[in-house]
Amino acid sequence: MVFIDYEITLCLSLLALMFLLFIIEPIPVEVTALSVTVLMIMSGILPSQEFLFVLSNPAPWTIMAMFVISGALVRTGVLNKMGEFISNNSEKRPALVIGLLGLITLVGSAFINNTPVVVILIPLVIKLAGDLNSPASRYLIPLSYLAIMGGMLTLIGTSTNLLIDGVAQSYDLEPFGMFEITPVALALAVVGICYLFFFSRLLLPDRNSLTEILSNQDSKSFLTEVLIPKESPLIDKELSSTNIFTREGMKIVDLIRDEKSIDIEASDFLLEQGDRVVLRSEIGELMGLKENNDLMMVDTFSSKQTITMETLIPPGCTLVGKSLDQLNLRRRFGVYALAIHRRNRDLGKKLEKILLRVGDTLLIEGASKDIKRLAAEVDLALLAEPNVRAYRRKHAPLVISVLVGLVLSTVLGLAPLFIVALASVTFVLCTKCIDIEEVYELIDGKILVLIFSLLAIGRSLELSGALTSFMELINPYLYLAPIPILLWLLYLFTSILTEMVSNNAVAVVITPVAISIASSLGLDARPFVMVIMIAASASFATPIGYQTNTMVYGPGAYRFTDFLRIGVPLNLIFGILTAFLISFFYIPGK
Repeated sequence: MVFIDYEITLCLSLLALMFLLFIIEPIPVEVTALSVTVLMIMSGILPSQEFLFVLSNPAPWTIMAMFVISGALVRTGVLNKMGEFISNNSEKRPALVIGLLGLITLVGSAFINNTPVVVILIPLVIKLAGDLNSPASRYLIPLSYLAIMGGMLTLIGTSTNLLIDGVAQSYDLEPFGMFEITPVALALAVVGICYLFFFSRLLLPDRNSLTEILSNQDSKSFLTEVLIPKESPLIDKELSSTNIFTREGMKIVDLIRDEKSIDIEASDFLLEQGDRVVLRSEIGELMGLKENNDLMMVDTFSSKQTITMETLIPPGCTLVGKSLDQLNLRRRFGVYALAIHRRNRDLGKKLEKILLRVGDTLLIEGASKDIKRLAAEVDLALLAEPNVRAYRRKHAPLVISVLVGLVLSTVLGLAPLFIVALASVTFVLCTKCIDIEEVYELIDGKILVLIFSLLAIGRSLELSGALTSFMELINPYLYLAPIPILLWLLYLFTSILTEMVSNNAVAVVITPVAISIASSLGLDARPFVMVIMIAASASFATPIGYQTNTMVYGPGAYRFTDFLRIGVPLNLIFGILTAFLISFFYIPGK
């Protein structure tokens, strides 16, 4: 008994430590989850054969397959085609376009991963806002919320639903149907849309993003390099005190010495022969530079018209986890990074050492073609021009057919979802709707590590006896509360955790608790699991609770409190409605 108590204490301590590290994030969340899993195995809480059994869970593999199908829809231009219609009609029929945009977001997110939906639609929403002479901050949070609501509508709409279904099956529950959760989720979506329609104007800020500010700059700027030649009077002079570089309409972007960027902020910095100064200047100042004998243009034809563009670091971008120093954007692409914004904060002037994260907005400057080349190579999202890769539009009917076939096969019970999803991926590859190299990019290894680690941790909670001990502790109190109140408390607890840490982590930990509560009360566990499905996805109150919230944080120039102001009431409304609907329609006599 002492040994069991030790295991329970150790298991719960590791779980608490994991959630704490998830919140403060000193290391990536997948590394944290994997580390805790390894400690569970090494301590004997999780036997190695049990860990191998966890790897056989079909849910993570189904999630990866759905990512590929979502990628194929993007690659064949299905979502972009809808976006083009929105863009072309935003000025003529704004009301219709706003409604259509919401419908596309809601329905699209119900069947494909909502992250690419939001990434593609963010630039269109910004353009639409500009056409309506309204700030994008009025529309980007609703975009994210609609994507979240859409993901709740079906089993495949969000990876969280698939993961919860996988956990439920491991406890001998029958697999959830494709549309089993749809009636409740659809009712919630209708209420959510009404809430946004009536209250978004009151609760959302009027705030300009970097993109909107930059779009108001009329003057064209050019990027050029000048060389400090031999015997130039500028040698041994401070860069900051050199009049020629400090004129109005001119900005020093970089200084290159021996093919390395130099810290131009240093107070005692002196120019040397051979230094190359990278300048952004207006055309008039550029012509003046060419006539100045103290300087030498590196190449008469090197001066090129540039644009300043805000970009977004989406999931799967190869820049994630790397610094600008490592990337060397100047030499590889001829593009300069001007600023990095994270959660509406400028990260300062020392940009080179900052490790980029998902959701960061990167302000870059360069020629339009160079920026497009950068975006295409590293999967960077441009917030002013979404199309950077040629679409395979002729293959679009094939991908749509695959998606329809997947849904129908699952609904009719022709084959397990995992098998159908795997067959769908094989088909889109064989028909060249998407290349195998792109599949490798779409399948995020970090997500796989995170999900499998969380499943292993969930299994450890069961094997250690921690789950049983928890149920013994709360069992005397379960009968004191009516079922709707109990469901609401379960929803509330899940929702609070989801706003702070990974919703997948919360789902894996809380789903067994929900099943155990239902079993203790002698009730069907499926309604309780449905509560977890909704609560773990309906994350509206913070920008870190759900990935789409993180994606709109920077482009919308939002503050943390903006999400709290509009999201907390919506969370509470969803919690009350979910508890009422599920207890009334799915638990007879309760």
